[in-house]
Amino acid sequence: VLTHIFKISPHLISRSEDLWRELLRLHYRDSGLPSVLVDHVAHVLGDHSAFRDLPISELFASKGTFLRVVQDAWYRYLSRHGLTGTHTCGSIPADLVAKADVPFEHPDVWGLVDSMFLDGLLHPLAVQGTPVSIPEWAKVGIVQDPLAMRDLVAEGIKGIFQSLPTIESSHRDWANLSRRFGEVLARFHALDTVCAEGLKAPIAELQATTDERLRQWVEKHYADLPSLPVAKGPVMVHHVPRFLSMRRGAGESKIALLVFDGLAVDQWVQLREALTKRAPKLGFEESACFAWLPTLTSVSRQALFSGLKPREFANTIESTSPEPTQWARFWHDQGLRANEVMYRKGIKRTDQLTDLGASIAAPSIQVAGIVVDTVDEIVHGAVLGKRGIAAQLESWCESGFVDQLFSQLLDKGFHVYLTADHGNVEAVGQGRPNQGAVPELRGERVRTYRSETLVSESAATNPNTYRLDVAGLPANFMALFAGGRAAFMPQGEPAVVHGGISVEELLVPFVKISYVS
Repeated sequence: VLTHIFKISPHLISRSEDLWRELLRLHYRDSGLPSVLVDHVAHVLGDHSAFRDLPISELFASKGTFLRVVQDAWYRYLSRHGLTGTHTCGSIPADLVAKADVPFEHPDVWGLVDSMFLDGLLHPLAVQGTPVSIPEWAKVGIVQDPLAMRDLVAEGIKGIFQSLPTIESSHRDWANLSRRFGEVLARFHALDTVCAEGLKAPIAELQATTDERLRQWVEKHYADLPSLPVAKGPVMVHHVPRFLSMRRGAGESKIALLVFDGLAVDQWVQLREALTKRAPKLGFEESACFAWLPTLTSVSRQALFSGLKPREFANTIESTSPEPTQWARFWHDQGLRANEVMYRKGIKRTDQLTDLGASIAAPSIQVAGIVVDTVDEIVHGAVLGKRGIAAQLESWCESGFVDQLFSQLLDKGFHVYLTADHGNVEAVGQGRPNQGAVPELRGERVRTYRSETLVSESAATNPNTYRLDVAGLPANFMALFAGGRAAFMPQGEPAVVHGGISVEELLVPFVKISYVS
């Protein structure tokens, strides 16, 4: 299995560069090893004196641990070359990361490290002046001035263009693409206005290209996603409860699911970076999954808490009020009693954490589902686009709410998972639909109808729209989507919205949060 599926032959790993090459390849393609294979690799490599001081098991099993070790090694590598500066991802406390000397100068290693910097998996060191003693290839891991970060974003855009998934790609390829795109987009929004101006056109081209490629892929493959296995992680949001149930069966007896309503992958990246600086003891195992189409709260969040496809809650598809009952029913079917399951929504401020802490401290609580509404409220009130949202999220993180929420749950013994029901995207109004019949749900990016006649008439009379028959929706719940990055709003009006099909709306973060051991 190791040789033919993961392309790893532990008996052939004898040198430092062999080990780090295999680790870089493994985690760059996001193919973490199952625990039984990790144990085998660690057993084989444990006989080598060169690897005796390394946490081999953790390096192969945890991408988060691996990236922390490599990040720390990179800063120490630059220090040996006489370079010091500001850590753009915050300092990593010495007691929270294993010391390792990564052979960065070996071609098999730096070729992959280079890509990790461009994709945002590793963070450069901000330095003053021009380093002369550093090899040319290593400069991708150094920011000498604000323009260098802009250049890093530009190179990240080019890298994504060169490896865009095709219509025949797997869902994993799209999940990986969403995370790479999120890293680049978060860096773009962090640039000052002058530096960002020259990248607006390449970003817009990348968004348009990926969205169209994704729409074609969805038409062919989206119907396959609901029934895929979830053992390695949820492929769609309605898989999340089943995956968490499996984790409970594997020994994670207390589970907390945090649903950050409306959180796009690029906004999760921003939260993660802020948390890395504020709370370095927190570690993150990151992946992504698909929301339900249309990417509306009443559709996708109900699926997320119920574990059901939307056609299985057809009578309540236009409301979120059944979520507490659906969440409790799922866990009742897994053998939990009502007093062992908790659901809360409307959590958004630090002054609410005391009451929440009292609730989760009840000895009976085994599973908690918590909706954090802040991001969705910021998005719906945004007037300065996603750049303005990024500034508001920065202030929210500085309030301490997010890291206090995570720590509160972890300190009570919960295994904490974070996800979202949908993301969000910048769009421009193309005018409100011209129609005689009022749709059932009127989102800015999608309208839904209960009649084939009505949706056909609306599609025929409104340009730049398209239909998509979404498997898993109720038969009498038909969606009409706005094309491209358009919205059903007054002509030319910009807004940050959701409901449609784009990388930023359809793919959402799925993250396990824990303390770094």
